[in-house]
Amino acid sequence: MISAAWHARIECGGRIAGAGFLVTPDKVLTCAHVVRDGDREPLMVTFTERPGLPSVPARIVAHGGWAGGATDPGDLAVLELRDAVEIEPAALAPPDAAHGEPPRRLVVYGFPAGFDEGALAEYRTTGPQLIKNEWTQLEAWQTDGQPLARGYSGAAVTLADTGEVVGMVTAAAGAKGVRNGRMMPTRVMVRYWPDLESLVPASAHAAAQRARLRELVEKAVRAGLDCDPVRLYTAAADPLDPLPPPDGFDSLRSAALFVLCELDARATATVARFADRLESLLRAPVEATAPDWSPILVELAPSGAGQGLIRVEVSAYSGGRRHPVGSDTVPQARLRPHVQDRIEAAFRHLTPGTQELITFSLPRDWLDWPVDRWPSSPDDETPLGCVYPVVVTDHARRKAGTRHVLTRAWNRLDTRAAARLHRVECGCPEDPRKLRLALRRSEACLAGFAAAPHTARARPHFEVSLTAPAPVIVWSRGGCADTHGAAADAGDCPGTAFLDALDAHVSRVPPAQLPRAVMDLREEADTEDGHWARDIQLLWDDPRCFTEPHGGAVHLQCPVA
Repeated sequence: MISAAWHARIECGGRIAGAGFLVTPDKVLTCAHVVRDGDREPLMVTFTERPGLPSVPARIVAHGGWAGGATDPGDLAVLELRDAVEIEPAALAPPDAAHGEPPRRLVVYGFPAGFDEGALAEYRTTGPQLIKNEWTQLEAWQTDGQPLARGYSGAAVTLADTGEVVGMVTAAAGAKGVRNGRMMPTRVMVRYWPDLESLVPASAHAAAQRARLRELVEKAVRAGLDCDPVRLYTAAADPLDPLPPPDGFDSLRSAALFVLCELDARATATVARFADRLESLLRAPVEATAPDWSPILVELAPSGAGQGLIRVEVSAYSGGRRHPVGSDTVPQARLRPHVQDRIEAAFRHLTPGTQELITFSLPRDWLDWPVDRWPSSPDDETPLGCVYPVVVTDHARRKAGTRHVLTRAWNRLDTRAAARLHRVECGCPEDPRKLRLALRRSEACLAGFAAAPHTARARPHFEVSLTAPAPVIVWSRGGCADTHGAAADAGDCPGTAFLDALDAHVSRVPPAQLPRAVMDLREEADTEDGHWARDIQLLWDDPRCFTEPHGGAVHLQCPVA
């Protein structure tokens, strides 16, 4: 074999657990089941072909998600060495190099019982067909050769003539007299550890196509391109290419990773078609869909002048200017009629024919206030949100840094033909920290909540959505309560029903037009008992509507007014 020094023996708690192989100066790949006790017992890696090199302590830094069963997928672990070693890492072969006519001879270097220094076994693949979309079957090159046994798990499967790695041994047959086993090919390993993808070579043409696709994906993400990743993949795929995952793709990046890692290495045409279609979408002209909103900003906050007093500041934005309308402190009992009066006065400053938008800027604990249900005027009980587009926003999001980030987000959203929903389900199984990452990286612009933000289970996730910041957040004030069991049937969950209806509705509405679309929903809900949108609350925050950022309002600077 060529340059075999990168073969590794894995020891766990002083016992030989299996094999592995060096892929970078400080990373070793092996099976997850080899290091199943690695969180409790010390892991050591020994490079047996370098007798003078001491064993190196290691730790698990990545895991394929293996659940513990013999046929469970994701049986891969990445070990990080405490100290990098001066050994040339293994070279990886192109993904289809293990197969051919005549069959290619493959060599495995493992550590079965009685062979602490290592032993070789010769094998070949039965065929390119994957078992359970996870493994390639190995069969003995000679019927009397060394069988795969305990100690070979995690070993690199290499081409006999070049020493290049085509996969990793994950299992032996187990039955006496049967000399076959299973290998996880490198293209499946990439699925569980994407950093490996850059180490798997391809032909010059294939490499160019893959590089082109990566560049186009990054360009599309920066531009905020709105597209359906499943439809994009389906249109590019050949009939023999794998189907998309049952749950679809959560982003354009995940679809591109599927194309680059899951398809056979010879599927260069699919990669090229996927890139061509993506490039055509980037070149397509985008129609301007953002309405020319003329907002009336109503800022409410507790007054330091006394309990039960509320500071009210109203402004109108029109013609590129802010027009102050009033700044008053009123008792909470008189709040609604006072706001009605100030909103009416603000309309005098709007340019006739522009699209009005009433925005309530509220303290975080007040964001669930049903301001859209307040009467529109003293002599008209029609809810305000059925007469005008009404949205809320958070006082804390009016800081200059947050406005800058939101403006950049909205510049991307202008290209979207429809809003895309990120669902925060009942029970909030998603870690709040992962939710922040998902909102920043996904193509979703709208965070939809099954439970109202004041509930204990939704509060941490709502806080994250506000500070991420998500440009649009929607929930129902009548959504799931804290008493609703997280394991309840989704069909019985009012929050899940709300998100289903919301997703169907916003999938046809550009993000910039959501205030008007939600007003239409409120009008419809006002005429029907039990309508799903009756208590809908829309936090919609486009800083470009407010030409003069209003972070210096009196009530934000002075505790007594």
